[in-house]
Amino acid sequence: MDEHYDVIVLGTGLKECILSGLLSVDGLKVLHMDKNDYYGGESSSLNLIQLWKRFRGEEQPPENLGTSREYNVDMIPKFMMANGILVRVLIHADVTKYLNFKAVDGSFVYNKGKIHKVPATDVEALKSPLMGLFEKRRARKFFVFVQDFDESDPKTHHGMDLSTITARELISKYELEDNTIDFIGHALALHFSDEYLDKPAVTFVKRMKLYAESLARFQSGSPYIYPMYGLGELPQAFARLSAVYGGTYMLNKPDCKVEYDDGVATGVTSEGETAKCKKVVCDPSYLPDKVEKVGKVARAVIIMSHPIPDTHESHSAQVIIPQKQLGRKSDMYLFCCSYYHNVAPQGKYIAFVLTEAETDDPEAELKPGVDLLGPVDEIFYETYDRYKPTNDCDSDHCYISMSYDPSTHFESTVEDVLAMYTKITGKVLDLSVDLSAASAGEQ
Repeated sequence: MDEHYDVIVLGTGLKECILSGLLSVDGLKVLHMDKNDYYGGESSSLNLIQLWKRFRGEEQPPENLGTSREYNVDMIPKFMMANGILVRVLIHADVTKYLNFKAVDGSFVYNKGKIHKVPATDVEALKSPLMGLFEKRRARKFFVFVQDFDESDPKTHHGMDLSTITARELISKYELEDNTIDFIGHALALHFSDEYLDKPAVTFVKRMKLYAESLARFQSGSPYIYPMYGLGELPQAFARLSAVYGGTYMLNKPDCKVEYDDGVATGVTSEGETAKCKKVVCDPSYLPDKVEKVGKVARAVIIMSHPIPDTHESHSAQVIIPQKQLGRKSDMYLFCCSYYHNVAPQGKYIAFVLTEAETDDPEAELKPGVDLLGPVDEIFYETYDRYKPTNDCDSDHCYISMSYDPSTHFESTVEDVLAMYTKITGKVLDLSVDLSAASAGEQ
């Protein structure tokens, strides 16, 4: 194995696979290894037998749930914004040919004890039961401003410099109520906390625009798309891409040990053989001494026989519960997918409830979200720690991804990938692509 590589990637999680594919396309010689005998790492996709083994040990799944292989349960469930960064990366890398997408039926927000469709345009704002009559008019004006806003056309800025005024200052000009700000900030602009209110308004407005433009793209009830057979398809698509460009993949390589010379990574040893490299890319589990714990995610994995109630019978849906609605410090997310995306047998739905853990009792903490699901066939609870790198990658040549957050959409995940890509290559990935290259089927 005494070969020399530009980059060795450890772990086949989604972030690592995207990077491996992008670096291979750039002409770098990549070796990609995983200690597991399956793709995906933390972001793997499990069939029913694997799901049972993970949560129930030796027990066998009940027969009434259907056949094991009809299940593709994503451990890091996230939808993609139709015009979002991940779709741009998929098109840039030309992996859309390996994937089939289908639009997601619904995007909802929990407000004052009820689930509502997220209004994303001025027309929807006027129809939304989330607001009273006068608030609807104020919200409509704000939505029109956002829809018309064009960074390069000062006429659309209404005399404001959105790079200097904060989101809070912009919103105050429209006199919107706290309740309205809550769903716009968290369910539309997809901010995790209220810190965005004191940051430049331009990011907040762009995130709202991305939502509205993605919603308009496929004319479904949400701005999101999702691959048929689930997210397990993504790492494999990037693995195929890497292979096309000469990348080498090796699964089931135990005890991958990074070798150093004077503090700089020089290779990786597994089973007594060492492959040399200039840079190492990996998830936090491969270099635990170079990361620190920054939080913990609590999640419930649910199998049920009906859609989430009050989501208009959506076969696939996201519900965001903004933190204020539950008196929490972080948002809670509901994710639902079904046989419609080939992730479960006919008539079965896979749901997740996820949040940043604030206690050590996931069952009690996730109860407000789980209660919204109605009767369930099976439910599993777990928590996992979130890590971020603490090393100086410029000096040790180790590029470590951050753990996945609890959100049910991909924007933050891909921002981490792009930042890593720039650190590794010194370049910014060009994402000005023709978005029509990715389509999503309806039926």
